[in-house]
Amino acid sequence: MGGVVWFDKGLAADREGALYRRMAIQTHFVEPNTDNASLVRRYVLPLYRTGDMLFISAKVMSLCEGFYRTRDQVKPGFWARFLYRFAGHANYDEAGHQRPGNGSPYTGTGVHEPYKMQLVIETIGLPRLLLACLCSAVTKPFGVHGVFYKVCGHNIAGIDGFHVGSAFPEYRDLALINPPNCAQLCDDLERDVGIPCAIMDSNDFEPILLGKCRDFPLEDEDILRVMEQNPEGQGAEMTPLVLLRPCGKDET
Repeated sequence: MGGVVWFDKGLAADREGALYRRMAIQTHFVEPNTDNASLVRRYVLPLYRTGDMLFISAKVMSLCEGFYRTRDQVKPGFWARFLYRFAGHANYDEAGHQRPGNGSPYTGTGVHEPYKMQLVIETIGLPRLLLACLCSAVTKPFGVHGVFYKVCGHNIAGIDGFHVGSAFPEYRDLALINPPNCAQLCDDLERDVGIPCAIMDSNDFEPILLGKCRDFPLEDEDILRVMEQNPEGQGAEMTPLVLLRPCGKDET
């Protein structure tokens, strides 16, 4: 449709049973400092119908808004080079999806990398990081995972990149940081393109809402329901935009 490639990610229902079709839209690899409104106009507007809602990957929004650091910009210090060796990390399959049972859903590539560990120190400070490490060490023997990221805060789990095994070479020397003003970004984007927007930082295990525009039609709980199983994708799909379309039972 309109030269845009999209994939049907199936139907999802809100708490009242209303159905929505999830349309994952494929883009090119989005370069840093791309205009987000131009991206939406190119890939979403050819498909858009009145009543549709748009979900945007936090990674793409970080690239568009310039919330990233290159490897050359980060200088790991003593603590980063020491602590990263003890960090948990997940394993991935060939498609870039996290394998179950390898760390917590929050881990991802984790901070098992001195450059990412340095970004954590710069973001939350060394005392809080040391507290997170201590809490994790105490709870992990009891099978409790994810404590490190809960103490650090979700913004740390949202640091993504410096991943030598990434399907995208660009991510091997680039780290993305979740934008701090997601609700405002969604308001601005809706004003520019006329589509209600929300920003997600999801993974294969859990949908995470970072922000939405003021008049987004769905409540937070319903957003998490309809975005389960991460229709934006986690690997090399390049489908960072998901159009959510209300549909009647006769359209299923």
